[in-house]
Amino acid sequence: MSEQIQQAIQSLSAAVTENPAAARAVFRASTVSTTDAFTTSSTIRGFEVRTDEPATLGGSDTAPNPVEAVLAALGSCQAIVYRAYASALGLRVDRVEVETSGHLDVRGFLGDPTIPAGFDRVGFATRVVSPEPAEKIEALARLVEQHCPVLDILRRPLPVSGTVRHVTPGSTREAA
Repeated sequence: MSEQIQQAIQSLSAAVTENPAAARAVFRASTVSTTDAFTTSSTIRGFEVRTDEPATLGGSDTAPNPVEAVLAALGSCQAIVYRAYASALGLRVDRVEVETSGHLDVRGFLGDPTIPAGFDRVGFATRVVSPEPAEKIEALARLVEQHCPVLDILRRPLPVSGTVRHVTPGSTREAA
């Protein structure tokens, strides 16, 4: 597997070196909520990802909620970036475990303008199982903290914009 990761990273690096415009990527997801409940279905590259809310928040508790999905995205991204950089550096990593936590005050969601609706802090604890010397794993951890895309998204303010379009049921312009 390490060889496959190295090959993929080398190919990507070569493609970007040859054509810097190839470094730009756009990721997409499409989400639909079609019931009175809080369940949603997102399509990402043909994969279905469901979310819901726990019963304590009015949901059916059939899937993780969106803020839990953010935490899972952070943990998954960290594990992937550890694997990628370890492979590129020729380091043996047997396992990466990431525990994430997000602290949220629901009063923000409930309309209190003095409290953010989202997390007020996020933390993670990573466990790297490896026979490599501690200093190599510490250097690897610094690289991951610098280059993990989801960690960067959470740490750095970025512009977010959107639009809303009202469509009446039965109109010819209603989404399928």
